[in-house]
Amino acid sequence: LDKGSIVAEKNGKVRMNPASMTKVLTLLVAVEHIDNLEQPVTITQEMTDYSFANGCSSAGFERDETVTVQDLLYGTILGAEAAVGLAIHVSGSQEAFVDLMNEKLEELGLSESAHFTNCVGVYDDDHYCTPYDMAVIMRAALENDLCRQVLSAKTYTTSETEEHPEGMILSNWFLRRIEDKDVGDNVKSGKTGYVEESGSCAV
Repeated sequence: LDKGSIVAEKNGKVRMNPASMTKVLTLLVAVEHIDNLEQPVTITQEMTDYSFANGCSSAGFERDETVTVQDLLYGTILGAEAAVGLAIHVSGSQEAFVDLMNEKLEELGLSESAHFTNCVGVYDDDHYCTPYDMAVIMRAALENDLCRQVLSAKTYTTSETEEHPEGMILSNWFLRRIEDKDVGDNVKSGKTGYVEESGSCAV
């Protein structure tokens, strides 16, 4: 990681759709543009409708529920409504937030091979990167303390709200399943993804 050298690769520079692995960049861009983790955010119909209309997984936040920015950060790992909520909170719209995502790709030196059109990973012909790009994005996220904390959490309990009086337990089943297997080493962080065009994927 320190040298940025590739240990092994297969089709590392081939264009793909990153599906929900996209949210690693969503998380990183959001964290770089927020300064109050406890700031309240109300879940709107725009956020939940986007998730429903595109058949995305949901963290479970409900319309009109007021949660914290921190809840949305952890919720983004699981649900589209949380990712869209973060985008709108940071930039006022998902479109404006995606501009920040593409600026970050340029900052990371990936703009020639990567371009995103949404913050969730919904399939789009113009939403793409390579496996190498995804590795660089993940490395940048893990260099950020808060991003690393979110991506490494096996579970997280959201704030107590009227809709969820005891909060919701969000679980990163990818990490929890890995820890149950003898893989010869420890996987510290990860994010899965799936759209029909991509199949199952993970970073």
